[in-house]
Amino acid sequence: MTLDAVHTSDPTADQTTDPAQAQADHVQDAAGGLAPIARKLEALLMVADEPQSLIHLATAVDRPLKEVKAAIARLVADFDGLGSGAGPTVRRGFELREVAGGWRIYVRPEHDLVVADFVLTQNPSRLSQAALETLAVIAYKQPISRGAVASIRAVNVDSVVRTLLGRGLITEAFTDSETGAINYATTDLLLSQLGINSLDELPYISPLLADGADGFEDLP
Repeated sequence: MTLDAVHTSDPTADQTTDPAQAQADHVQDAAGGLAPIARKLEALLMVADEPQSLIHLATAVDRPLKEVKAAIARLVADFDGLGSGAGPTVRRGFELREVAGGWRIYVRPEHDLVVADFVLTQNPSRLSQAALETLAVIAYKQPISRGAVASIRAVNVDSVVRTLLGRGLITEAFTDSETGAINYATTDLLLSQLGINSLDELPYISPLLADGADGFEDLP
């Protein structure tokens, strides 16, 4: 994937209309590497489980928006192995993509199989109670956003959602075009683990809820 493919609105693309190219020089240190602002952004993006807007990132690192734009462009190039003119660099196993108006780090498609094998077979462990509860909410209410899951459970579910994604039990179904929120759904792996053929075989749980009439599903 090239820089143009990932970042079609590259602020350095048009020097006549956007001053970000000049600002990019400040994102590169004397040794030809990436300056602290870019590394701070890299650290933030490594732990983010949803795309982060440029404004949000600029606020987080307390830097002007144009500097953050330039730093993101440098990171994209760095991850893609394009270098900064100071020598060859290696294409990373992950990439920085612009998705739904924000930026997020993803595993490159060519490494999906080895990552999935590691997560699903080489790093087995039982799900926590919190993870099981979150998985149940997603299974019965899918597609559902992380914020909606958190509202139902009344707790932060960021780390739990990352765990479920890593286990391959849920997947990103789509991104809401208005809010930018990622909606999640369960995968065929969950069906396999539960020993069922479809979600229609999930048991009704409304009778177990205090507000059964307004529960997770409608009884036939």
